[in-house]
Amino acid sequence: MRLDKFLKVSRLIKRRTVAQDACKGERVTVNGREVKPAYRVKVGDIIEITFHNRATRVRVKALDEHVGAGQADTLYEIVDEAGF
Repeated sequence: MRLDKFLKVSRLIKRRTVAQDACKGERVTVNGREVKPAYRVKVGDIIEITFHNRATRVRVKALDEHVGAGQADTLYEIVDEAGF
């Protein structure tokens, strides 16, 4: 699954276009590397999202194409959350 789609499906970012812009704006890294929106996410990847004064790191647990809002958090687990 593409990174931008995973961020939208998991509801870490609400819109896919916003997820694409975040990746292009170098605010999203996977396993410590800056990646493009088309990066293929794998189970076990560590994704770090930085917005404003906040950074969130999550580990990918599952890759489901369609998930309801109640199950979106089953796709990842929060590793670290920090404010600057």
